[in-house]
Amino acid sequence: MTASAAIGISRLTHRYGSRVALDALDLDIAPGELFAILGPNGSGKTTLFRLLSTLTAPQQGSIEVLGCDIVRDRRAVQQSLGVVFQAPSLDKKLTVRENLRYHGPLVGLWGRALDEATTELLARFDVADRAADLAETLSGGLRRRVELAKGLLHRPPLLLLDEPSTGLDPGARNDLWRYLRELREHDGVTIVLTTHLLEEADRADRLAIFDRGKLVALDAPDRLRATVAGDSITIETADPAALVGELSRQLGLAAAVVDGRVRLEHPDGPRLVPRIMDACSARIQAITLGRPTLEDVFIARTGRRMQNDE
Repeated sequence: MTASAAIGISRLTHRYGSRVALDALDLDIAPGELFAILGPNGSGKTTLFRLLSTLTAPQQGSIEVLGCDIVRDRRAVQQSLGVVFQAPSLDKKLTVRENLRYHGPLVGLWGRALDEATTELLARFDVADRAADLAETLSGGLRRRVELAKGLLHRPPLLLLDEPSTGLDPGARNDLWRYLRELREHDGVTIVLTTHLLEEADRADRLAIFDRGKLVALDAPDRLRATVAGDSITIETADPAALVGELSRQLGLAAAVVDGRVRLEHPDGPRLVPRIMDACSARIQAITLGRPTLEDVFIARTGRRMQNDE
């Protein structure tokens, strides 16, 4: 753990009965980063979010947030956090402004300071014209903006978001990311979010990929993709094991079966695909060529696709 880290995690282990949700995790997140935690359901990312947001106490290992121990200095950590949960937290029967007004005292804001912060944030997230509307009348995208305003009411230096794009259409998702980048660039807010969406993780400055409680990859998205050796070729076939053997015998290619499909990587996919078709066309139902993606990184590190079943 570096002294300058916004979040420093050391040997963090958490269990639910016999199941290990987090396994000796070491992770540093730098100040001002827009950092994504990517993984399928059951990978440990939600457990980590609960620990970081102080909803759950660590069982083993340590977490420091802006230099404060999350157990010994819990109150100081809470004051430095803005938290936006996956489940909506707005009271639908209150207006937009009332939702922020009643949240203020919970984060130490009253009176004029609360009124000024509310007015500023409603304007910043383009919902000032809906301040008197009931929350239940807002679209999913507008509710997410109000959730962000609520989480930032006390101007925390660190913002945690759990699956922030859940239920948003593509336009609202783009708006959300525009606001997040403004917070990072103009206010220096450190932003940490969990997601199972590859395209969302791809927008982060840096990301951690989790699988079954372990950290399997950590770097900027472009650097992670660069670790995959060339183009990705995926083949659908009735007998994957037989096709793997045929590719090895006829073309000297090392392929693997991943979730019932044959997968291999090659530095020059466009030239290789016709050779594969010439040699093995009778076994091939479909063949796909693509540049490396974050899912390819996940497959390379775990041997399987990133699915979101528990």
